[in-house]
Amino acid sequence: MSETYNPYTNMLSVLQAAAETMGLEEKDYITLKYPERELKVSIPVLMDSGEVQVFEGYRVQHNTARGPAKGGIRYHHDVNMDEVKALAAWMSFKCAVVGIPYGGGKGGIIVDPKKLSSAELERLTKKFAQRIAPIIGPMKDVPAPDVNTNGQIMAWILDAYENITGDRAPAVITGKPLALGGSLGRAEATGRGIAILTKRMLEYYGAPATGLKVAIQGFGNVGGIAAKMLYEAGFTIVAVSNYYGGLYNENGLPIPELLALAEKDPQDFATYNTNGIQNIGSAEVLTVPCDILIPAALENQITAEVARNVKAKYILEGANGPTTVEADAILEEKGIACLPDILSNAGGVTVSYFEWVQNLHGYYWTEKDVNNRLEEVMDRAFDGIMQTAEKYKCSLRNAAYIVAVGRIVEAQKLRGLEG
Repeated sequence: MSETYNPYTNMLSVLQAAAETMGLEEKDYITLKYPERELKVSIPVLMDSGEVQVFEGYRVQHNTARGPAKGGIRYHHDVNMDEVKALAAWMSFKCAVVGIPYGGGKGGIIVDPKKLSSAELERLTKKFAQRIAPIIGPMKDVPAPDVNTNGQIMAWILDAYENITGDRAPAVITGKPLALGGSLGRAEATGRGIAILTKRMLEYYGAPATGLKVAIQGFGNVGGIAAKMLYEAGFTIVAVSNYYGGLYNENGLPIPELLALAEKDPQDFATYNTNGIQNIGSAEVLTVPCDILIPAALENQITAEVARNVKAKYILEGANGPTTVEADAILEEKGIACLPDILSNAGGVTVSYFEWVQNLHGYYWTEKDVNNRLEEVMDRAFDGIMQTAEKYKCSLRNAAYIVAVGRIVEAQKLRGLEG
């Protein structure tokens, strides 16, 4: 991230704009400016060398008026408290906008997991789980995977938590392997949600459903799945990128081949240049000629400078907070429709909710059931945002926040909470 960008300040600006559009008084939403709880922990880990290294970790619970806190845990060397606070707030709004009974939470550890052995990673994860155990639980705070974490890491957290409590508690965490109570369809859910909403967005604006050109920044679990599903639906994927670099071909990329290559060797993927494919920088993917842009990497990617050069007609945010407030204004001025992160990447938390429900009841659904229910949720949320945008004559981001803030404020008032 840039030195001047603060994701929490960015979130507050968007919240303020939505509240003003709604005509709320500050006392109605002031609590949404502050997390309910911020936990910082030190995590001593015995390294394979025999030395002890201490890592820093965080867990933030932003708002729980509508239900237990919900949100991922990321392992990244740039993690900081302001980032985690912003991500927790975005989770509150995300859960509210799709109408699932959760509040928002988020966690992270300052670490480059690529530099740790599997054994070191397990010890780090289990020690972190011990540190945050007092504030998580199936009815308190339910973590999940995020950047650089996965089902195996969730399994280690589950094991540590159950060893501490002495109880079986599969619902304490989602994104688990199927063998430990994970849900069918969870791994693909965020990318699938983006594919569903891409089609809905094009339908709404009267654009053709297939044949359009798509650029995707981030070719991991979110962007890769979205690319696969859109490719199979007849879209032409002209640019993709990962951490190491990007690929571009105006006539379309061989997505199945690239997915296999990216999984086998992410660095080789970034240098692949046969069959007319050009090697470009990861950030360049955001400004290639295309109809649809999906930023699915990290926050603070579409800055004002980038926004001036965006050529897409439609943007669906696969990452959390990829667009700055200044960039938003430029995109709106250019007439680019931007479906915000709190809806467009909400497929993951929606199916995490389904996993939690299945864990609580001990009854598991088929993948078809999961996917059908996900589409119902995405469709309903999309319709609500579009109706709100029409009512207030505002941007899609503003509309999404109006829906989310309205639902959280209503829950707080019903509980008798001030603000």
